[in-house]
Amino acid sequence: MSLDRREFLNLAAAGLATGFVMSASHASARAGSPIKAIAFDAFAIFDPRAVYLLAEQFFPGKGADLSNAWRTRQFEYQWLRALSGDYVDFWQATEDALAFSADLLKLDLSRDRREQLMDAYLRMKAWPDASLALQAFRNNGIRLAILSNATPAILDAGIKNSGLEAAFEHVLSTDTIRTYKPDPRAYRMAIEAFDLRREDILFVAFGGWDAAGSRAFGYRTFWVNRLGLPLERLGAGPDAIGRNLADLAEFVDRQRTT
Repeated sequence: MSLDRREFLNLAAAGLATGFVMSASHASARAGSPIKAIAFDAFAIFDPRAVYLLAEQFFPGKGADLSNAWRTRQFEYQWLRALSGDYVDFWQATEDALAFSADLLKLDLSRDRREQLMDAYLRMKAWPDASLALQAFRNNGIRLAILSNATPAILDAGIKNSGLEAAFEHVLSTDTIRTYKPDPRAYRMAIEAFDLRREDILFVAFGGWDAAGSRAFGYRTFWVNRLGLPLERLGAGPDAIGRNLADLAEFVDRQRTT
């Protein structure tokens, strides 16, 4: 890719270009090999913070505790369900995790509040930098997909809420194969959808665990670390880390020019 200078400067002028950091262990990984397609985790595109802000509105002073417990148990339930062969989809695992977390913290979670917190996943919108960056990638011939553990209904709602109906060639939910990332079968969905070699695809993660999982699978990986979290200790790190999609655009461009 060669990101149009005007497009990149527009991102920078919006205060979004901060510079990415190459991972020491993968700094030279496939440098110079063109990226033909990008598969994004959904939350690298859609901002989930409104879900957790609503938790604070419902439980002042306890919203952060509820959100942290909920998020942790949400992933644990997904992975445990997948490992045990007792699969339920992202929506059900998330709702079960919310109920458990409220019980854990002894919060009175009414049916109405539970439904509103869950429905907040259907009201997510894209991060401010997403639309411009995605259009720039498309203008430069990069094929785009979402590859997410979320249900198709959540993904479709986020796309519609954000006006991104034309942005993605593929919208891939691991629910269709009844598993969750970081199962290798989940990451393989992008290879099959794009009909490309693994090395032609860049995976863009929102969570550090997903960055590790996709890199272990063999994808070139960029971690959009919007929350400024430390690297996970999972044996595999991303090729590069940035704070936003302008950093991602710089990384993609450098892969063509290094």
